[in-house]
Amino acid sequence: MQFGAVYPQAEIGDDPAFIRSFAQQIEAAGFPYLCAFDHILGADRSRFDGPVGGFPSAPYLAEHPFHEVFSLFNFLAAVTSTLVFRPRVVILPQRETALVAKQAATLDVLSGGRLGMAVGVGWNFAEYEGLGADFSDRGRRIEEQIELLRRLWTEPLVTFEGRDHRLDRVGINPLPVQRPIPLWIGSGPADVSLRRVARLADGWIALLTPDQDLAEAVARLRHYTEQAGRDPESMTVETLIGVGDGTPGEWRAAVDTLAEAGVTHVALASGRGAGRSPQQHLDTLLAGMDALRSFQA
Repeated sequence: MQFGAVYPQAEIGDDPAFIRSFAQQIEAAGFPYLCAFDHILGADRSRFDGPVGGFPSAPYLAEHPFHEVFSLFNFLAAVTSTLVFRPRVVILPQRETALVAKQAATLDVLSGGRLGMAVGVGWNFAEYEGLGADFSDRGRRIEEQIELLRRLWTEPLVTFEGRDHRLDRVGINPLPVQRPIPLWIGSGPADVSLRRVARLADGWIALLTPDQDLAEAVARLRHYTEQAGRDPESMTVETLIGVGDGTPGEWRAAVDTLAEAGVTHVALASGRGAGRSPQQHLDTLLAGMDALRSFQA
């Protein structure tokens, strides 16, 4: 079991000195990787009416500050030495594929191979609209994007003719250290999503609602991975637990249950809500890691 830390995007503030210290203390505490959520545009609450993307209401709005994830991780790569950086997740269909390939490769080179990419289709139609991207066919488009990312990460020159992309003898230079960069897909447990993970991804970030059965979803994923001609045991699975509430005993029991379900990675989150300082969010993550250290592989 590996434990990552979730960077508290909306709560940490924008003091560069504290952000630097945050990453360094997370690394010193033994966290192997740091996750950060990806949003470019936040929309006003009036854009959403009721549940959205599996959430009872929009979880992030214009009032929530977000640092651009590649810029953030490039900054943190310069002040750390072992921490792996994982966007969780880059909303790929609302971004230009070649630009994402270049941003990821740059981060991988400058960090010495410390990038683990995670991509998904997202939930925020208003963000897609503001970025000039089509929300309705994002599931179809991400599959071609993943194929193209891997080619751009491994080939000096790429010629590609797809439904949404045309490249003629072009490439990103320099190529990343990792060829290709490990790539996870974050999604819910719908069959179409799990089959996509099984065919295309190195791992699954499970984005489930409380009423969905994680163990059953992991079992289906491993079955679909085998059907796709791949080793189901090589498919890693990550989910998130909150350590901002509850007790160490409850966190350990939750990790036991996740391990039995086939989860290989757990990202620790410090929780949401006003009233806690950036330092308190950091302290929460450090306490969570200390309580769960015995589960580390």
